[in-house]
Amino acid sequence: MVPIVKVSKLDKYFGRLHVLKAIDLEVAPREVVCLIGRSGSGKSTLLRCINFLEEPSHGLIDVDDIKVEGGHKGKERRQLVHDIRLKTGMVFQEFNLFPHMSVIENVIEGPITVKGMNRAKAVELAEQNLDNVGLLFKKDEYPNRLSGGQKQRVAIASALTMEPKVMLFDEPTSALDPELIGEVLNVMKKVAKEGMTMIVVTHEMGFAREVADRVIVMSEGELIEDSKPEELFKNPKDPRTKALIDRYRTGEN
Repeated sequence: MVPIVKVSKLDKYFGRLHVLKAIDLEVAPREVVCLIGRSGSGKSTLLRCINFLEEPSHGLIDVDDIKVEGGHKGKERRQLVHDIRLKTGMVFQEFNLFPHMSVIENVIEGPITVKGMNRAKAVELAEQNLDNVGLLFKKDEYPNRLSGGQKQRVAIASALTMEPKVMLFDEPTSALDPELIGEVLNVMKKVAKEGMTMIVVTHEMGFAREVADRVIVMSEGELIEDSKPEELFKNPKDPRTKALIDRYRTGEN
């Protein structure tokens, strides 16, 4: 199967700090890939390079056959980066909702302003996605009236309303109180079951074990292990992976 996301020889430097080191990664359509690793291992940076929120220093990013080389400039390239961003929905640790807009206004903002979608179509899509995340009844509320879990579910609905080919999740539950994490993970499971390609940076090992097709472990800017979750959690090959899993089991990061 032709991958929908392909990262080739990706390097990322922040000054002299070499954060990503010759990363190669392929993700198939409808596949769910979880990225795990200690804080500072490069997981979020890799995610942000895929949709060019961070500029790759070197290497090739290919999303749904749109190919962009890292470290280049030019008008044509800017358009390609824009096209990749249209194909990749992103959900962050923080919710990134506009506080002065209602829930429905937040969800339709991107499709109308970025994609030029007409308002009626945007509202129809937004209401479908709010219903999917269980929040259609909150469509006229403002973000300050929502719990953290509800805000993150609105953020997921916003990303889905852009009709992306790939969803990127950057530790979407890390800013939530423990009792609210489950409602967001349940929405993500539902999105995965509906066939969305997903790359998820997460500390939630239960989610990775249950939902991921593959789990990839990062350490110091490198991919050190890549396998099916049942294999990785039962029989990790790299001692750094074993140490990471043991830390999670004892409640450490």
